[in-house]
Amino acid sequence: MWKYGVRLVVREKYDALIAAGHLLPFVLVTSLFALWGFANDLTNPLVKVFKEVLQISNTQSSLIQVAFYLGYFTMALPAALFVRRRGYKLGIAVGLLLYSLGAFMTYPATATLNFWFFVAALYVLTFGLAFLETCANPYILSLGPASTATRRLNLAQAFNPMGSLLGMFVAANFVMSKLTLLEKTAAEKANMMVADPAQFQSLQVADLAVVRVPYLAVGIITMLMFLVFFVSRLPEPKDKTVGLPSLTNSIKWLANNKRYREGVLAQAFYVGAQISCWTYIIHYGVDVLGLSAAQSQQYNIVAMVLFLGARFGCLWLMRIYDPAYLLRFFSSLAAALIIGAMLFDSMLGLYCLVAASGCMSLMFPTIYGLSLSAVGPQTQIASAGMVMAIAGGALMPFLQAVLIDMNPLPDFLHTVKFSFALPVACFAVVAWYATRCMSR
Repeated sequence: MWKYGVRLVVREKYDALIAAGHLLPFVLVTSLFALWGFANDLTNPLVKVFKEVLQISNTQSSLIQVAFYLGYFTMALPAALFVRRRGYKLGIAVGLLLYSLGAFMTYPATATLNFWFFVAALYVLTFGLAFLETCANPYILSLGPASTATRRLNLAQAFNPMGSLLGMFVAANFVMSKLTLLEKTAAEKANMMVADPAQFQSLQVADLAVVRVPYLAVGIITMLMFLVFFVSRLPEPKDKTVGLPSLTNSIKWLANNKRYREGVLAQAFYVGAQISCWTYIIHYGVDVLGLSAAQSQQYNIVAMVLFLGARFGCLWLMRIYDPAYLLRFFSSLAAALIIGAMLFDSMLGLYCLVAASGCMSLMFPTIYGLSLSAVGPQTQIASAGMVMAIAGGALMPFLQAVLIDMNPLPDFLHTVKFSFALPVACFAVVAWYATRCMSR
């Protein structure tokens, strides 16, 4: 039903959010959302950390994000094929083992001051995250009526920012605040490198030893989670055992599905915008406003709290408004707020950047739910395409780093501010996709 130009969702009765007997599987699988949220937002601040500790460029340090999110693209399709043959439970188990392996690889990487080893460790870690996301998202969709699938996924995804908040808190209070080199000026570091290179290297070793501690801790936790899932019973979706089309036929069918094809594109741009905003909020605070890195990370935490709170608010709104309408409204508002961050010269610009996180809260699960709403038995392969779209988080932050290093308009706009034109364009693509979904 439409009212005042807005599509309302009208039901005589509300369908169950979670099917009877599926609450425990829902709780277990939902816990995984917090696990990968922790990894995502523990890693985002490391772009600034490695730039300062290892004295490398913004472009080179952004390769941490490239490796992290490229791992999703590399492993999503193999993960989907594995799940097709062996089921969701084994897929989750493999994901947890790869997650743990990548986390433990950070020990030799930081001990040897080898940036590329650390990049490889994060690449392997995200192999595990690709398995987990390829399994968890469609599995949650299957645990109840199709009419509540998007709301159910939004609920499960609400636990992702809880893990993200913990990752940000750990990064701010147990990593960034403990790093000696992060608080020294560029001139002080340059002088130390010349006057006493041995001391400078010892500080690098000490700082990177701090960086690896939370990764080792989460490696242990994921091993324990592996044991929990190994002994648990997870019912497989009923269509799991139905004869499935070949991979080639699945890809062809999905490529001809406009809603799904455009959804993958929108998801790639959304993830790129999200990761860019949460990565370069630290650069915005430090380079534009003169805050410390630790202070800037606190604003990142505020952004995540807003993201989490808005997720539950959007769950309520979805009982009334069409998800596609909400997606268009909030993506348009996010673009407007980022433009504000580009134009304002005071803390108001930072506040706009923080507020955009509230708009982002419903985007990933809503795009996911809308895109997979009519893919039938192609669910695993379709899910892989959505997870591959997370590679947008590899491309957009890298391009934004290149823009920052280029400083194309030094007399017109601060280079960090100018670089946020990329997230604005990304949110415009999401709004376009939402409009397309509303017209169908």
